[in-house]
Amino acid sequence: MGFPEFFVVFTLLVLSIRAHVLAYQNMTCNPNDMGALDGFSKCLASEIVGWDNSTSSNCCTWTGVTCENSNVSGTRVVKLELGSKRLHGVVCESLAGLDKLKILNLSHNLLSGSVPAKLFQLQNVEVLDLSGNEFNGLIPVDTDLPSIQFFDISDNKFFGSIDWSLCKTSTRIRVINLSDNYFSGVSTSLGNCTSLQNLCLGENNLSGSFPESLFQLRNLSELQVQGNMFSGPLNDEIGNLSNLVKLDISLNGFSGNLPDVFRSLGKLEYFSAASNNFTGQLPPSLSNSPSLMTLNLNNNSLNGPIVLNCSAMIHLSWIDLGSNLFHGPIPDSLSSCQRLSTLNLARNNFNSQIPDSFKNFQALTYLRFSESGLVNISAALEVLQQCRNLSVLVLSMNFYDEEIPSEMNFQFENLKALVVANSQLRGSIPRWLSGCNKLQLLDLSWNFLGGNIPFWLGNFEFLFYLDLSNNSLTGQMPGSLTELRSLINTNISLEEPSLGFPLFVYKSPSSRGFKYKRVWSFPPTLDLSKNKLTGPIWPDFGNLKRLHVFNLKDNYLTGTISDSLSGMNNLETLDLSHNNLSGEIPNSLIQLSFLSKFSVAYNQLYGEIPTGGQFLTFSSSSFEGNKGLCGEQFIPCQLERPPPPPPSHQSPSNRMTIIGLPFGIGATTAFVLTVTFCFMFGWVFPKADTRRRSNSRC
Repeated sequence: MGFPEFFVVFTLLVLSIRAHVLAYQNMTCNPNDMGALDGFSKCLASEIVGWDNSTSSNCCTWTGVTCENSNVSGTRVVKLELGSKRLHGVVCESLAGLDKLKILNLSHNLLSGSVPAKLFQLQNVEVLDLSGNEFNGLIPVDTDLPSIQFFDISDNKFFGSIDWSLCKTSTRIRVINLSDNYFSGVSTSLGNCTSLQNLCLGENNLSGSFPESLFQLRNLSELQVQGNMFSGPLNDEIGNLSNLVKLDISLNGFSGNLPDVFRSLGKLEYFSAASNNFTGQLPPSLSNSPSLMTLNLNNNSLNGPIVLNCSAMIHLSWIDLGSNLFHGPIPDSLSSCQRLSTLNLARNNFNSQIPDSFKNFQALTYLRFSESGLVNISAALEVLQQCRNLSVLVLSMNFYDEEIPSEMNFQFENLKALVVANSQLRGSIPRWLSGCNKLQLLDLSWNFLGGNIPFWLGNFEFLFYLDLSNNSLTGQMPGSLTELRSLINTNISLEEPSLGFPLFVYKSPSSRGFKYKRVWSFPPTLDLSKNKLTGPIWPDFGNLKRLHVFNLKDNYLTGTISDSLSGMNNLETLDLSHNNLSGEIPNSLIQLSFLSKFSVAYNQLYGEIPTGGQFLTFSSSSFEGNKGLCGEQFIPCQLERPPPPPPSHQSPSNRMTIIGLPFGIGATTAFVLTVTFCFMFGWVFPKADTRRRSNSRC
């Protein structure tokens, strides 16, 4: 096409679009529709941006409103799309006056109260999305939406039984999402939705056996019933749903063996039965499923050896068999799953080494093997370093009383998270870790590691979580830890996908602690507690502005607490207890506005406890064990005693007295009495014989 032809076509296209826009702008809002929308807006407790009938009576130009013109009914509102507009208040029945409406979307707002029954009787509506609000009450039994195709009322507070005529009146419905409500029963009427492709009933109060009416939905491609209270065995008739692509029955109370029906589920890509009470071995049809991509059977009581035919399961990329009763040895055949990126075999009973064949896992990114009876940490690291894409490695609670290899030159170039906690490992922090340049999270807590904390730990560009607590580390804290870039610079970030399985922060060998599903969801942490560290707390720690948790308790640290620690302005936890710190608590710490946990207990601190800020919320236990500390919330500080007054002239009443008389009179009287006394005893003029006796002594 030459330029002249192109110009003509382009001009006609622009004119056509302009004519269409002008035609739309010239549409006049139907008076009934205008009244319905006006009534709806008056019921809300918030305004809708772009709605103002005082300046424009043509509702077709309002935000979220779409009109169409037909020869039969004229210009009518056919779409009302107000999702995520932060609307709050109630929905009036007047909205049901939009009787030509095809799409009604009020999702993800703050709307509450019951939904008018007439909204469930709109004859032309094809999409009804009320999800993500605070609606409550029962769904009307006489629901009549003959044109409905997409029905989503998830994430609200609806309750009662799912026993309504929706599936009787509509033959076209493809999606029903009732998840995250309080529904307590499922009627057989749901089996009438023969066109249904997607059914979500997760996170409700559904109980009893699996509803048999669901086995009639032969066109289902996605069925989610997770997070309910279903119990009993999983019926073999689940195999009738031959079009299933995703099946999630996790977080229920199903028991017995998994049915051997997966050969009938030839399209199944995602299967999760985690956190149930299933027992027995993996059924052969599941172990040979060619379509399966994700298999999650975590937290059941499945047993026997792990038998997965990876030669047949060519699409398998995600396996979670953790927290079961599988026993060893760890099968070599797993390495044949060439697409496997995530593998969780934690909390089983393998009691073996990691097979040498695991070095063939070139796609493996996440590996969790904690508490599974692994032995020979040197051999494990030798094999796993050859998994070049390994990003997250969790080996906690294994290799008991072994020595962590320090002389080997292991290379984990892409490792972002390494967790080898609660293993009673001996030795020192290994030098080969310094080559893990992408490391973001390092947890070696609850071991028997000794020696100094190496200076090179401060060289990591991305390390934001370091837990070396509960070891026997000695010496001073290296000053390089005050230079961790990712704890200083808030702009440092890495693209980080979801882990796929949770990581735990262990608080003790017997506790599961907090769990996180993303590496970056861990709070930025520096935990060196319960070691044998000495020396001062470097003032430059105040540079770590991104730090949330700073824990140095139970060491032998000395010196004072620096004012500069107030520079850690995102700090939530500061624990300096059980050390030998002296001096006063800096008043500048009241600037730490996010501080929720604080302790300097059992040190040698003195002076007045700061008041103000978060310090008003801390109990006396945060300061106990310091004899010199005082404060209103602890021991009231004693006022200093005033110095003695300077010498001054005595008042008359305090003049010197002798024999109870004033000094002048008393002195005269005393003189007279003394002289009289001496004459009486001859001390002034002695008798003659007495004098002679006295002279004879010379």
